[in-house]
Amino acid sequence: METKQALVELRKDKERKFDQTVDLIVNLKGIDLRKDNINAIVNLPHKIKEKKIAAFFKEKNKLVNTITEPEFKKYENKNELKNVVKKYDFFIAEAPLMPKVATVFGKVLGPAGKMPSPQLGILMKVGDKEVQEVLDKISKSLKIRAKEASLKVSVGKLSMPDSDILENISEVYNGIVKVLPVKRDNVKNVMVKLTMSKPIRVEI
Repeated sequence: METKQALVELRKDKERKFDQTVDLIVNLKGIDLRKDNINAIVNLPHKIKEKKIAAFFKEKNKLVNTITEPEFKKYENKNELKNVVKKYDFFIAEAPLMPKVATVFGKVLGPAGKMPSPQLGILMKVGDKEVQEVLDKISKSLKIRAKEASLKVSVGKLSMPDSDILENISEVYNGIVKVLPVKRDNVKNVMVKLTMSKPIRVEI
């Protein structure tokens, strides 16, 4: 089924009391996740939700919730550390602080896939302009990381127009294919679903 038609079908599903998420499921084949490191950052044409972002900076910044260097001590407590990682979707950092960030937060941020990265989130200069730019970029970006041979990625909300969801699907699918060892030949099949619906198989 075409993706466009699948969205029409999904909208016929029973109405729920909340704004359901539209998920894209890409099932992979011929992948060895111990050897093939499948990571991608995709820039979405249309923002899905507000992301909670925290920054590791030397000084407080009015644009973003900041954890300053003297506050790092507090996070030597395991519970505090776990809570802060759960609370935020994304972390950014000032470049000179990265070694300390890695020491204090790395053991939890690493496995959660939330370490500040050079592509998205390590700032050489911390001015309002630079911080705002990176926040805008993050709000439309999606980190994709394969932990198993099936990738499930949120690509929209039911309240969004179909055209926006379709553009997001196309961008995410192409972003995934781009990082696969043998591109489309690693794709077994593709499905779309809502939070509470059954998946529908689609051709992209």
